[in-house]
Amino acid sequence: LIALSTLVDYFVGIRIEEADDRQRKKRWLWVSLAVNLGILGYFKYANFFIENWISAWQSLGVTMHASTLQVILPVGISFYTFQTLSYSIDIYRGNLKATRDPVAFGAFVSFFPQLVAGPIERATNLLPQITSPRSFTYEQGRDGMRLILWGMFKKVVVADSCAPYVDMCFDNPEAFSGSTLILGAILFSFQIYGDFSGYSDIAIGTAKLFGFELMTNFKFPYFSRDIAEFWRRWHISLSTWFRDYLYIPLGGSRVSKPKAIRNVFVIFLVSGFWHGANWTFIVWGGIHALLFIPLFLRGTNRKNTSDVVAEGRWLPSPRELIQMGWTFTAVTIAWVFFRADNIHDASQYLAGWTAVGGGMPSSRMLLSTLGPVAVFAGDWLLREDKLYSNRKWLRWGVYIAVATTILFAWNDASSQFIYFQF
Repeated sequence: LIALSTLVDYFVGIRIEEADDRQRKKRWLWVSLAVNLGILGYFKYANFFIENWISAWQSLGVTMHASTLQVILPVGISFYTFQTLSYSIDIYRGNLKATRDPVAFGAFVSFFPQLVAGPIERATNLLPQITSPRSFTYEQGRDGMRLILWGMFKKVVVADSCAPYVDMCFDNPEAFSGSTLILGAILFSFQIYGDFSGYSDIAIGTAKLFGFELMTNFKFPYFSRDIAEFWRRWHISLSTWFRDYLYIPLGGSRVSKPKAIRNVFVIFLVSGFWHGANWTFIVWGGIHALLFIPLFLRGTNRKNTSDVVAEGRWLPSPRELIQMGWTFTAVTIAWVFFRADNIHDASQYLAGWTAVGGGMPSSRMLLSTLGPVAVFAGDWLLREDKLYSNRKWLRWGVYIAVATTILFAWNDASSQFIYFQF
């Protein structure tokens, strides 16, 4: 599949560039869209549409018998199809020249550190790095090793330590008190952050060891002061992809208010559906759209565009603290739908937050919050590079402490990365 996608877009890119009129360019672009989205649609969404088609007819009293497809979702398909698509679209727009080097283009599509879970790279950034000479530098290697170490900490110490308690709560919510379920949802917020941003850090750090600079995929999203800022900091490669190749072509915010609101809903719903063939992901995207719309209507969706919260200060102001707390709460509630198997289970889980009795969370579950607290504190210092001291002994002390913690936390039950399923 990845070979097919690579070959199609390699030749389509050349044909688009050589075409002497706009209509021929557009026809070749449609070939790329049809092949890539067709592959993605068949392997990821065919069963979803078949099952919902049958359910729709059954609701009208018509019984249909149709076998679904026993198709295994190929690893990384959502990532590399979008990566090759952006290449063809950029050539069509005149932002990029088609490459005539099939090896370089194949390396761009299948660059191993970020192949299965991103960041979703643009050809305008990665292809020139592949085709130009590279040399190893100490600074780049040092920064890469730091990212790998911090990414491993997020995955092993934070995500994998939270995972058993998250599974316990979501698998049987009726058995636990409201306080335990709330803590389970908070732990999932840190599990998915540690898991996915940890992978991105490891991928970006590994690329640095080979002389490549990949785009940043996370910028401390849980320090966001509103939902708009959250989406400028969470899975940046995907959110900017949808902005550049879907939202802006639809007209973005430069159309009438009703159409602009439609565009916002489209981008969030499609972003949710990109994650998987389940209504829970669509609802998750819809919740974020509903949270974003009030900011958009008031014109405050670009209010918090500074690099970091509490810039130049050690602590946030009371106002910033409340804003971050509200945003994290809203995001955590939405994550319940993302994690649940279906909408009914998500609703039951949220309803359980008000349950009394059943006792407080166990001491072991409370102990698992140490990892999230540590990564929260580390990210707070890293947001302005305050974690890297000029004192060599302090720097190495942090490295050794982090590495030692990873080794002690490592176990055979470590789970695969969550985003491998997408």
